[in-house]
Amino acid sequence: MFTNQSMSASLEQSFVTQLKQNQNIIHKICRLYTSDGDAHKDLFQEITIQLWKAFPKFRGDSKFSTWAYRVALNTAITLYRKSTRTVKTVEYEKHSFFISQEDYNSEEEDQLKLMYKAVHQLNDIEKALIFMYLEDKDYSEISETLGISEVNARVKMNRIKGKLKKILNP
Repeated sequence: MFTNQSMSASLEQSFVTQLKQNQNIIHKICRLYTSDGDAHKDLFQEITIQLWKAFPKFRGDSKFSTWAYRVALNTAITLYRKSTRTVKTVEYEKHSFFISQEDYNSEEEDQLKLMYKAVHQLNDIEKALIFMYLEDKDYSEISETLGISEVNARVKMNRIKGKLKKILNP
């Protein structure tokens, strides 16, 4: 017979294992919804807390990664919406006259930066959808995670592609 302490330790170990295996998902979502390292760390921590709080209710009807996507996206979107209600300030380092040296500057990195800049212009649902699409998730998993139909996911994806083309090639 299991005691509450051994069940709790087992639950915690299971959570830690799953989180380690799927932490890249959370980091990528954090990168989509944040613009600096500190905000990224804060969002990662908040998502981890929300995942832990919700983990006892995870029934395993879907893959852990799908469930984690949903919790992480909902957490990121909720915090993003709260942050847009506050006054934005600009850090001194982000002014155009401040010149910083980058250790690595290749064409691929520049293209990636442009893509992230374009994705930041999308709305919350569009960001989530393009993120999952770029992660090679099929439309059934995308629709399940976002709570929309597969047809709706495909239609939205086509619209997002068009929107990104206009942003990247004005």
